[in-house]
Amino acid sequence: MNGNDIHDIKQPIVIPNGWEWLWLTLVALVVLAALLIAWRLWRKSRLQIPVVPPIPAHIRAMGALQKALEIIAQPKSFCILVSDTIRLYLEERFDFRAPERTTEEFLRELSATNLLTTEQKESLSRFLESCDLVKFAKYEPGENELRELHSSAVRLVEETEPTEISNPALPAAVQTEQT
Repeated sequence: MNGNDIHDIKQPIVIPNGWEWLWLTLVALVVLAALLIAWRLWRKSRLQIPVVPPIPAHIRAMGALQKALEIIAQPKSFCILVSDTIRLYLEERFDFRAPERTTEEFLRELSATNLLTTEQKESLSRFLESCDLVKFAKYEPGENELRELHSSAVRLVEETEPTEISNPALPAAVQTEQT
């Protein structure tokens, strides 16, 4: 025998076990099931976003009219804000297209409806025409005139705000919060 014929010991051969594939498959299924459950919970929580009831038009209008008093020293800006607030209020309250029309178009179309009383229509007409004088004819009214315009706008909102309808399905505390 030649000394070169002797080889070193070979490393052991790993013989695959059939159970390893079963365990890997089970782990993969558990991971997939966990991902599926997490995805469904995420989707369900996303769909259950609490719906915040919108603020009623008359409350938003009264807030905007109150803020308008902060700029009463600037007649043009004040009249623009007050008249836009009233037009937007009427649009939201009565579903009557107001902001895109001229005052004449708006009043003509409003006169053909029964959304407001005759006195309210006349008051609104005087109000909008006074605002237009300030906005377009560069009329500079005094603070008393501006306060009268503001009072007229507030009065219109107060007279036309919806009457509260009680909902028996809601607790009384929630109903008072909605007003």
